[in-house]
Amino acid sequence: MNIELLKNRMIERLEENLADDLFYHNPDHTLSVFEVAQEIATRHGLSDEEVQLLNVACLYHDAGFIYGPKEHETRSCQMVREELPAMGFTDQQIEVICGMVMATKIPQSPKNLLEEVICDADLFYLGTPDYDQIADLLYREFQAYDVLQDEGAWINLQIKFLENHNYFSDFLKDEHTRIKLGHLARLKSRQV
Repeated sequence: MNIELLKNRMIERLEENLADDLFYHNPDHTLSVFEVAQEIATRHGLSDEEVQLLNVACLYHDAGFIYGPKEHETRSCQMVREELPAMGFTDQQIEVICGMVMATKIPQSPKNLLEEVICDADLFYLGTPDYDQIADLLYREFQAYDVLQDEGAWINLQIKFLENHNYFSDFLKDEHTRIKLGHLARLKSRQV
């Protein structure tokens, strides 16, 4: 299976089919998760097959947003089950991929290393200097879908989210957690 071809097709599909007001859950997010997962996979020494399954899961993990935000992980798995047999994936491989996709549902619930890797890649930005810029995209998306009414509710939601989030990969736990805690402290200082 040619992962670059699948990646290009999926990004094109997302660009053509995702709603314009998905400011966060967009092709850029999918590409970011894909790239960060590669780095994490390398550090964990995953096998070629594990990396291939991880790559596919990253590309599909938010594809269900094509049909809307509700239960998008479940819809992503439906897409995986419908599309991947024709690409030569076995039932067992498809279940591993769906396990990774479903693990990204908030609150994250990974049950193995592959699921931990995709979860860390999905929320990698929380412990980076890009947090404010990326979080703002999610805030705009939440506003567009009437998830939140005002910035105060957003700040409270982010505080709770950051307090409850944990990285799974050892090499992210230290540096990225330290940065994330800095974001949390700054948000708490703005809390109303």
